[in-house]
Amino acid sequence: MLTVHHLNDSRSQRILWLLEELGAPYELKHYQRDAKTRLAPPELTSIHPLGKSPVISDGDLKIAESGAIVDYLIRKYGQGRMMPPGGTRDYEAYNEWLHYAEGSAMLPLMLHLYVSRLKEAGAPLHPRIDSEIANHLGYVDGALKGREFFVGDTLTGADIQMSFVGEMAAVFDKLAPFANLAAWLKRMHARPAFKRSIERGGAYRFAK
Repeated sequence: MLTVHHLNDSRSQRILWLLEELGAPYELKHYQRDAKTRLAPPELTSIHPLGKSPVISDGDLKIAESGAIVDYLIRKYGQGRMMPPGGTRDYEAYNEWLHYAEGSAMLPLMLHLYVSRLKEAGAPLHPRIDSEIANHLGYVDGALKGREFFVGDTLTGADIQMSFVGEMAAVFDKLAPFANLAAWLKRMHARPAFKRSIERGGAYRFAK
């Protein structure tokens, strides 16, 4: 049986969304962040040594990392849906977005999160971080110009994987100048499968 180890307010929400889009059956194990530190509970280290989420278990197979999970679930349960055919230009673009989301786009957003906690001490770093955020969000916004989805004419794993980037940009009030990205995120959050994922996963403060 497929099991999702789901941490509230985390990247694992997009895995629930993907499974709802696929209509694949799954079990859900909930984990709650510490109310003060916002860290994941120690129980998650018994699932994966890093103590992070998402992690999925499928029989005796265990997979961590959002991009790897998205790729696996679509290949196994997608029945040809939610990814372009291999060997096509669309597939290469799709694969690039899967890696870009965490490999590049999330880095300046996470730096903003942590440096902001330094308050005055972090002030000298903010101009460079803000410049990088604007650079990446501008790139993403341009890629969505005139498009409903990141790749092709239907929802793919690229949209699932990129959702957290848009959500974090919104949380940090960085989204306003990027109308294409903002409109795309609103469309994604309006999808019935996304709404079902919130019902199953619980309150998700990054969905506005």
